[in-house]
Amino acid sequence: MITKRQRLRLTRGMAGEKPTLWIGKNGVNEKVVVEVKKQLKRKEVIKVKVLKKALEESSMEALAKDLVDSTGAELIEARGHTLILYKVRLGNNCQGL
Repeated sequence: MITKRQRLRLTRGMAGEKPTLWIGKNGVNEKVVVEVKKQLKRKEVIKVKVLKKALEESSMEALAKDLVDSTGAELIEARGHTLILYKVRLGNNCQGL
């Protein structure tokens, strides 16, 4: 769990970044989950854009919850059709070892 200050710092840091993943009409499927996990492992914080076609079948909240539950990530921000996800890399927890 991250603090409000950390959440704010992550949100500000991602403000100028472009999304690295787009979720389309197929919604959150296995390929999307694998790609999110791969990107989070590499970068810790990613920006995901949800296209309008994906919202025809499901709501933004349901998509975000499904993505968070299936990847183990933490939702930093959901604004409009954009999600910012965060997951600590294992190597960062072992500082000083």
